[in-house]
Amino acid sequence: MESTDPTAPHHETPTLGNPDLPPEGEGNTLADPQSTAMTGPRNPVIESQFPSQLHAPGTDISTQPMFWSSFNISPRRVQAGGWARELTRQDFHISEEIAGVNMYLQAGGIRELHWHQTAEWAVMTRGKCRVTTLSRDGRPSVEDVEEGDLWFFPAGTPHSLQGLGPDGAEFVLAFDDGDQSESNTLLLTDWFAHTPPDVLAKNFGVVQEAFADIPLHNLWIFPGDEPGDLAQDQADAGVEWGAAEPIIFRLSRSQPLHENSGGSIRIADSTNFPLSNTVAAALVTVEPGSMRELHWHPNADEWQYYLRGSARMTVFDTGPHANTTDFRPGDVGVVRKNLGHYVENTGDDVLQFLEVFRTDRYEEVSLANWLAHVPPSLVAAHLNIDEATLATFPRAAQGITPLR
Repeated sequence: MESTDPTAPHHETPTLGNPDLPPEGEGNTLADPQSTAMTGPRNPVIESQFPSQLHAPGTDISTQPMFWSSFNISPRRVQAGGWARELTRQDFHISEEIAGVNMYLQAGGIRELHWHQTAEWAVMTRGKCRVTTLSRDGRPSVEDVEEGDLWFFPAGTPHSLQGLGPDGAEFVLAFDDGDQSESNTLLLTDWFAHTPPDVLAKNFGVVQEAFADIPLHNLWIFPGDEPGDLAQDQADAGVEWGAAEPIIFRLSRSQPLHENSGGSIRIADSTNFPLSNTVAAALVTVEPGSMRELHWHPNADEWQYYLRGSARMTVFDTGPHANTTDFRPGDVGVVRKNLGHYVENTGDDVLQFLEVFRTDRYEEVSLANWLAHVPPSLVAAHLNIDEATLATFPRAAQGITPLR
């Protein structure tokens, strides 16, 4: 019962938001609008892309390392045949576990024969691409991939990529090391150019003059003739069907882990794509009006790549820290292991993005699923929500909230 003693301290009715003092957020400045004045230099173009940074929800508190970046602000390295742009830990400090590359190859464009000291995971986002590899036990593969397909090359796997017609190939690579750069690659032409000619001759059993015209600088990306018949290339490469472990996974055609009226989640990890033993991924589709439910991932940081639509995400950390920012196509986000978050579709179009993890298995903890498996009286004691209302909460992980 409220005290009628005029000398008793007065406390405002608590409101949803920051429970700590001093109060934060624009909601606390209604009686003092001058508190939000911004009279210095401003960039309205950038501000328009980040409404949740400039006008943060009242529930945000304090700050934390920036978890937004974008290929849209990354320098693009261009050569005849295609281009690439990257985000490594040097560019995006929070991205310790994954480095990302966005690459395009024109029809016939070749990413030269090479290999990496890290594993390479990739998903096709536009067009078609021919992929060649040699497994660790010496078995070749030649495959064509298209939008929604992915590949995985364990560290040290030699490979090449070539765009197919009519539109070439665009894809996103994820390396399982945040320091891996696309410009730090073991290239075929570099090795030839920096090996004594007599050694090359001895290795391949030909005369030294055979190497008189090899490139003295690497090719990286270069134009070429569009590949011919796939079956002929497979025969020429000595592919034996079924002999090598599959390097390709048709993610967009796979059975969803979650699916309802609000969207779907499809995963690729070592349980359904055995070769991919250091990278797990999810393709998330969220309908307008829905969201990726409140959750966290206990076994790895989450590296995100936004394919279409618009979104906002709040990341919750100890402290407490809670910050919200906005994402659009080409943007990249990182959520550190075990930090709570959601991803909400803020537009009228379908939202689609990738979640990539440096681990062999996809794992997540759903907040709703957790609370559904705690005695209701205990949850009610924490949240001051009556048990009848708690009984209407979801009883299992949904992945995506259904449309209501």
